[in-house]
Amino acid sequence: MGLARILANYYRFSKQTEINLQFAEFQTLVRSINFGKDLPEAVYLHKSALQHTPPELQAFVGKLTKALKIEDRHWDLIKLFKRDFKLSLLSYPDFFTYPYPSLKASYSIDLTKKTQRVATYEDSDNPPILHRRELFLDPNSPQRDEFASYTHEGEVIGLYDNTRVIGTKLGWLRAIRKSGHILDAEGRLLPLSLTKSSLSRDAKDDDTILRHKTAISRAQLSVPMFSLVNSGYINGSYTILDYGCGKGDDLRELQAHNIDCMGWDPVFRPDTELTPCDIVNLGYVINVIDDIDERRETLKLALKLAEKLLVVSAMLGNESVFQRYTPYKDGVLTKAKTFQKYYYQSELKEFIERTLNREAIAVGAGLFYVFTDKAEEQKYLSEKQRTKINWRQITSRPRQESTAKISKSKIEENKDLLRDFWYACLDLGRPATNDEFDHSDQLRHLFGSHQAALGICEEEFDQTDFTESQSIRKGDLLVYLALDHFGKRDTYSRMPDRLRRDIKYHFQRYQNARAQARELLFAVSNVEMISKACVEALELLPAAYLSEAHGLTFQTRFLNLCPSILRVYIGCALQLYGEIDNVNLIKVHIQSGKVTLMAYDGFESEAIPRLKERIKIKMREQDIDFFDYVYEYRPQPLLMKSKFMAADEAGYAIQAAFDEELHQILREDLDQGQDDEHVSAERLDFLLRDHKIKLKGHSIIRD
Repeated sequence: MGLARILANYYRFSKQTEINLQFAEFQTLVRSINFGKDLPEAVYLHKSALQHTPPELQAFVGKLTKALKIEDRHWDLIKLFKRDFKLSLLSYPDFFTYPYPSLKASYSIDLTKKTQRVATYEDSDNPPILHRRELFLDPNSPQRDEFASYTHEGEVIGLYDNTRVIGTKLGWLRAIRKSGHILDAEGRLLPLSLTKSSLSRDAKDDDTILRHKTAISRAQLSVPMFSLVNSGYINGSYTILDYGCGKGDDLRELQAHNIDCMGWDPVFRPDTELTPCDIVNLGYVINVIDDIDERRETLKLALKLAEKLLVVSAMLGNESVFQRYTPYKDGVLTKAKTFQKYYYQSELKEFIERTLNREAIAVGAGLFYVFTDKAEEQKYLSEKQRTKINWRQITSRPRQESTAKISKSKIEENKDLLRDFWYACLDLGRPATNDEFDHSDQLRHLFGSHQAALGICEEEFDQTDFTESQSIRKGDLLVYLALDHFGKRDTYSRMPDRLRRDIKYHFQRYQNARAQARELLFAVSNVEMISKACVEALELLPAAYLSEAHGLTFQTRFLNLCPSILRVYIGCALQLYGEIDNVNLIKVHIQSGKVTLMAYDGFESEAIPRLKERIKIKMREQDIDFFDYVYEYRPQPLLMKSKFMAADEAGYAIQAAFDEELHQILREDLDQGQDDEHVSAERLDFLLRDHKIKLKGHSIIRD
């Protein structure tokens, strides 16, 4: 199976094969290449880009392939090693026709030993997969933008966050399924649809059946369990108890992924011996218990079993829901003669906190986390505020004369080690400590200390990146601590070590950090400062829309790029609601102290997405209004979607062209001063009929 089925053979060069290039010259030629996929150990290029490399290198590769009888049609990429006298030729026949081509064969050539290793992957179930095709081409290649659009699709849904698991076919497909997506025939990433063809137990397509038996997706897991997936808790490091597991659907899915889990249910699994676990899920249990004392006892017992985290969820309702059923005790009796206690979001939070005497952190509608391990709680909360930056795109600046007492040759020989340490410091926003860098012993042996190594890095790389990383991390910490203060937490004594180091480095003393965070928190009540921050956000964010009548609207994924005061303003609102993984747009109401969250059907793919759910969080009243559009209501269309899209976002150009054409047709009909997203479905239908046009995808068809 998998890579074990690679067929590999080793060959020695024939005596007639001459190497007419010295290693030092080869190394100089390789290091002179300033494009392609540049990694610490090698440069990768498509063979079409070789023409832009030094002529000596082109001639050498041509003579070598001819001498070794490797035909041009048998390879597509070349890997040129920087520190070894080696190169590899890689065969990706589908490079130009499929976004994620599989490796068919490789020729690994050792010019020192005069050997070549030929490996074929034709019969492999799990061949290596190529990503980011645009990087291998000449910078002026016309295909780069098209190839980059495929890469961007994966970046948006986080497929490149952990590159170690996506290098092979099975790992790549597993990551896609885990994200709730599938690949279509053209290699586009599409959200996993809950269609009969994809979920039917009678499906005859073995591949389809396998996909949905093994994928962690919204189609397979309950909302509470899927929230744990999104929060990084379903990774094999935590034991899980599903307390009130029903028929065990969640358990079967977790066990398929070798997660250490157990379940108990009074009807279906009454004989399970209850033992404490890291995480306990009490999923939609308390809302079916009609005795309020039993409800409280169930909640307390679940907490005792949770060594790190208790997840509590219950059904939410409103007046229209209550009116459909017969009142019974503090809930209702359904038509099926079952009891249901429907909560308001704030009511459920209060019930959990009063029963357990612990804070309940809102994660979603009717979903709360209660931490029994305070260090785990602080880790969870601080990570939510960490701004994600890919520092690996850094390139070395021109070499300056070093002031360090370390020889240039020693620095060059250990450049990769220094670069790894530099990345670690950039990720942290401060110098990495001994236990925060895997190769600390080697680094200190070579350069004396982390501080000395950092000094060298600041000369070798761009110091402004380190300054920026420090500023970003300090801002993240202030937002986190301000929201901590809003939640009435005082947690310095229970913080993880890394968080303590962050605070000490950036603020010297916890009291200093707390004072600055408190000042930031109090500023959110200042309407003028919020208004100024919204204007500032227009400059900072890749895309946003500011309306005097309705406030600032932007994509959820841009939240951590906002000014700190807006992040705190929205963060306070989200402490009432929870996570926003399924929300597309956030709207900040400047004057009224409200935040609106909007989720759309087809936001990523449709020219005019339709509003699926709207959540209005009223901070002054500490209340939430939920509006969904799945029954008798016609969902509102979102017009002019491109104004919320970044210019480099996949699909932006075609969306902007569509929006401009539609705007030219409808501009005189739309109400002046009204945001485009507030046009009703009925109004849009009327305007389309009136102008005798129809919409098909991103095309406007005139009758």
